[in-house]
Amino acid sequence: MNDLELESMRNSFKTVVEKRKAILKDPKTEKLRKKVQEIRRNSIENNEKLIKIAEKSFKNNGIDVFHAKNSNNAIELIDNILLEEFNLKTFDSNNITIAKAKSNTLREIGLNEHFEGENIQVIDTDLGDRILQLKETDNSPTHPTGPACHLNRFNIADIVNKAFNINISSEPREIMDCVKVDVLDKLKNAKVGISGANTIAADDGSIILVHNEGNISLVSMMDLHIVVAGIDKLVDSIEDGISVAKLETIYATGSPLTSYINVISGPSKTADIEKKILKNMYGSKRVVLILLDNGRKKVMETIPESLECIGCGSCILTCPIYNVTGNEFGFNSYLGGRGVAMAKYIENSKTSFDCGLFKCTLCGQCTKICPVLIPTYDLIEKTRIDSLKDGFSPNEHEKIKENIKNKGSPYKT
Repeated sequence: MNDLELESMRNSFKTVVEKRKAILKDPKTEKLRKKVQEIRRNSIENNEKLIKIAEKSFKNNGIDVFHAKNSNNAIELIDNILLEEFNLKTFDSNNITIAKAKSNTLREIGLNEHFEGENIQVIDTDLGDRILQLKETDNSPTHPTGPACHLNRFNIADIVNKAFNINISSEPREIMDCVKVDVLDKLKNAKVGISGANTIAADDGSIILVHNEGNISLVSMMDLHIVVAGIDKLVDSIEDGISVAKLETIYATGSPLTSYINVISGPSKTADIEKKILKNMYGSKRVVLILLDNGRKKVMETIPESLECIGCGSCILTCPIYNVTGNEFGFNSYLGGRGVAMAKYIENSKTSFDCGLFKCTLCGQCTKICPVLIPTYDLIEKTRIDSLKDGFSPNEHEKIKENIKNKGSPYKT
């Protein structure tokens, strides 16, 4: 990230911090925070049990459930589901358009990158994600709920003008309308929607998604709706899931509630004719849930607290390292120290090292502002110890260690 992008990002972060000051002081928010903290802790501790309950509940609701051990497995499942849906053997000579919702999990598995090599067009429907998709280079997000917050309106206007070969002004409304018209035009013939999930209610067999733009409603109304979510997203009930969604909104945006909360508990159906169930009304004909492991079970055995995260991005707002380096400090779309620690288990020690394992100051600001009080500094220290065993540490540290060992001082003499 360049200096201008870092400045824009910091200004965006300041806006959120100021906006939410009053609501964080509200006793109702603190009560909700403690409730969600307990919900998330119980969810991770009882994950295996929740997976079994979810399998049965979703089956009863008519939602197909698959398990993906890793990213490649998830991509393979999606490919097979699409080939089956369109009755194809390969994608070579067929134009398929996918409407995609904003999702850290879909970034994690590399969905867009995978389909770039196929005859399939993925259209990001979230405005921030779409702006990054139109950006020719360096299109990594800088916040989980505001992926393009490092770009100001002038940058964004330039991106849109170049992508569409037009000449609109930098007025935000004009930019928004232009992108919206293009997205809706490209989705005219789309029959597939792919999204993540904010939470998954195991006992009810329901998928909960939150959004402000209304785009997830579009995605979920496609003939086929595929949901890819980490196994850590499971909670007991819809009520628990809504509580998590409310707290995430408060900490991510400073608003008491998001504009939309979608609860999906099965394909589209009606019982308005003699109370007989008829499928395939206006919404999806088929809903598929892919539960992704991709190192999460290892994380549960080593640094389980990291999976209690509700995805609000609050930790990076006040992180001194993130505010200096931006999304260089983080793994993929899992930004900040938590993502750095998780990278070891999703990929390997080298990845964790490369994305900033030894940059963290262990100041604890992230934990102080985290709604569920994840001890990220502790997770970083544990991961550093494991990474040292694997042979990854800064060269400067090795020099200091040798000086102490050989000369009795960390300094050269």
